[in-house]
Amino acid sequence: MSHVLAIGGGAFRTCERCVRTPGPLVEHALSLTGVETPRITGLFTATGDDRADVAGWYAAWAGRPERASHVELLPIPNVDDLRRHVLAQDAVYVGGGSVAGLMVLWRLHGLDVVLREAHEAGVVLLGTSAGSLCWHVGGTTDSFGPELRPWTDGLGLVAGSNCPHYDSETRRRPLYQRLVADGTLPPGYAADDGVGLHYVDGVLHEAVRDRDGAAAWQVAPDGETRVEPRLLEPT
Repeated sequence: MSHVLAIGGGAFRTCERCVRTPGPLVEHALSLTGVETPRITGLFTATGDDRADVAGWYAAWAGRPERASHVELLPIPNVDDLRRHVLAQDAVYVGGGSVAGLMVLWRLHGLDVVLREAHEAGVVLLGTSAGSLCWHVGGTTDSFGPELRPWTDGLGLVAGSNCPHYDSETRRRPLYQRLVADGTLPPGYAADDGVGLHYVDGVLHEAVRDRDGAAAWQVAPDGETRVEPRLLEPT
């Protein structure tokens, strides 16, 4: 089976005067690998492989049994063989930022093809915001400027469109509903922060959440329907 966990927001926990740590949604994705000490690689292409993002990634896994690595494309790839590296992983995490820029760089380096192969091979794919949108056909993005716009250049590994941050960014909800209603975007699923959309073989299997009150939403041309997520137990 192929697994994708598309997270609306808040995959990692942060607290005052401490480093971020993987939250229940990331822990859930790791459990889907079926591996006791999974290999997980992070892609931060959406922020131009920002040094702070990469440093935070390794800090989050420090002292844990998982074997963490990362893939960067700028200024040059940090691994000699992208395909071999990605296919050797049990899970791949994609961070937020510009989903439009992310996809351009992935295609330039052939990483889109590699990720499709990884998906078919059973590597668990997950991500937040841009890292949620990228697996879908498209969705709403601020990649082109401060105003949200439609984006329809996704990998299409899962059915339909997507909208992250459905409850935390006020402009997302009405725009996503309008774009689906007028046919700019195909029907799909939106996720509040703290919610993960778990797809199995490209079809939504369930929604999961790490906080009370957060929800997923099925959005069709005639409106939205709440999808009640399963609450994950803290680990």
